[in-house]
Amino acid sequence: MRTTDLSELAAFDAVARHKSFRRAGEERGVTASAISHAVTNLEARVGIRLLNRTTRSVSLTDAGAMLLSRLSPAFGDIGSAMDGLNQFRDTPFGKVRINAPSSIAAAVLGDAVGRLAEAHPNLQLEIITTDRLVDIVEEGFDAGVRLGESLREGMTAVKILPRLRFSLVGSPAYFERRPAPRTPADLKDHVCFQNCYPTGVRYAWEFIKDGRAIEFQPDGALTSDDHDLLVAAALSGAGLAYVWEDRAAQHVRDGRLVRCLEPWCQPEDWLYLYYPTRKYLSAGLRAVIETLRA
Repeated sequence: MRTTDLSELAAFDAVARHKSFRRAGEERGVTASAISHAVTNLEARVGIRLLNRTTRSVSLTDAGAMLLSRLSPAFGDIGSAMDGLNQFRDTPFGKVRINAPSSIAAAVLGDAVGRLAEAHPNLQLEIITTDRLVDIVEEGFDAGVRLGESLREGMTAVKILPRLRFSLVGSPAYFERRPAPRTPADLKDHVCFQNCYPTGVRYAWEFIKDGRAIEFQPDGALTSDDHDLLVAAALSGAGLAYVWEDRAAQHVRDGRLVRCLEPWCQPEDWLYLYYPTRKYLSAGLRAVIETLRA
């Protein structure tokens, strides 16, 4: 088989998996037009349409679906064979793509990135952050980071560090007007900003002490999924914010924010690095797992 044939097949495989020429190009490190050209050449050579294209979507024809079902295992074997060369190198080589929530990526991956770069200089880490729920297989990621929620079938999940913690904070100026709450029940007398997911769905503040769990649903005028914005609002003295501890830590050290209900703020559920269950993991992904593993 000619090299150009393999390149065209790899382009088709990427488009078929992503249902997108743009994302296929990002994965392959080329432009979307180059991917389109390669697939068009492949279709012209075999004389069969493999993809249905519209201005908004890409889908497989029956012939394309059959070809993909045969190509995917083959490309998996090729990838495994190439990665097997890592045993002859001092450190892993190649790219590992990771998806992580924007709200926690720095706290979870910041230190690990430095350790991985120092220990494995030939390893390329590509970390894409977003708070929307991502299908890591469809979008071409090797692994993702998620809180301890249910994962879909076919995924392996590994507990990782650190365990994050929420903190309830307000400014000294705010507490000059209202006494600091001593129990979650006292929050009804305070201005409490609301937290929400990127979808806009609000979630309650959770407190635990001595095995007793309490949920409090704020009703303040400000609602956001952006913890930095909530911290900024707390700094203004307008109310209390329930945010990841690391987001407020520097302001607490500087005395610009004050923590409250500390005994009630317990560590969050475990974080997980999750990836598709398969028999063979790349050396790069194994290095990432071992660095992050709890």
